[in-house]
Amino acid sequence: MDLDVHLSAIVHGDKVSFARWLTSAERPVRDSLRSFARVIDVEAVLQEALLRVWQVAPRFESDGRPNGLLRLGVRIARNLAVSEVRRTRATPTDHEDLEALVEHATPSAPDPILRQAIEACRDKLPAKPRQALDARLASGGGHDDTELATSLGMKLNTFLQNFTRARQLLAECLKKGGVVLDEELGA
Repeated sequence: MDLDVHLSAIVHGDKVSFARWLTSAERPVRDSLRSFARVIDVEAVLQEALLRVWQVAPRFESDGRPNGLLRLGVRIARNLAVSEVRRTRATPTDHEDLEALVEHATPSAPDPILRQAIEACRDKLPAKPRQALDARLASGGGHDDTELATSLGMKLNTFLQNFTRARQLLAECLKKGGVVLDEELGA
């Protein structure tokens, strides 16, 4: 489906049309960032890219090919990801390497003390960020953020903001508790 059917309304600032576009465009933009998943915060890059698409949409000129705005979104997302990789001096992982890692991964036993610290910090989260975090964790990647947001009665952007806030608050709480995330994550 050519998502540019929404383009005229988006160019004129119609938020509902952008939301409709976003519903179908989020997954392909997210998928275009898979190779960066091990080295950068893909969720933050995705959110920034989609925000930039909204900001530049009024100046967008179609090249006549289908899904022009989506292609622009993918390009913006990948450019942001490359910039983030350069900034952090990280190396993206090839898709095939990611798949091989998943196939050969052997889960280690969770550290009970770390688990207790995470649970204690999670319990301190405000209600809405905790709901967003719990929904994402419970889905195990089986549902996209639009579905999760709808199940919680939130708009997608609100869900993403709550999830990001939950991650930040959780990290701050763990740091205050003496948990050094880089060491725990092997980074």
